[in-house]
Amino acid sequence: MTKADIINRIYERVGFSKKEATDVVEATFEIIKSHLEKGDKVKISGFGNFVIHGKQPRKGRNPQTGEEITIAGRKVLTFKPSQTLKKNMNSATAELSDTDNLTIS
Repeated sequence: MTKADIINRIYERVGFSKKEATDVVEATFEIIKSHLEKGDKVKISGFGNFVIHGKQPRKGRNPQTGEEITIAGRKVLTFKPSQTLKKNMNSATAELSDTDNLTIS
C-alpha cells in the first residue's frame, strides 16, 4: 500500500476531497516524523509503537582486506505491533489458509 492508496481510501470512506485527504495524510506523517526525529516514542492505540533505538559504535572488519574498522553508531527505528493488530493479522491468515485447502472437482 502506498501513500496514494491511503489518500484514495480516505477520499472514498470519509468523503473528503482528494486535496483534503492528501492534507490529512501529509499532516499525520509530518507529526509522526517530527516526534520520531526528537526521539519520542509514537504509540498508536490498536496499531502499534514506533520507537527509536540507539546503536553504539562497534568494531567490524572489511571482508575484502581483513582490516579492522569502526562502524559508526546510529539510530534505528523499530515498530512493534499491538496485540490487537497481531490478533487481527493472525485471524486473517487463518481464514486465508482455510480457503487455500479447498479442492475443486
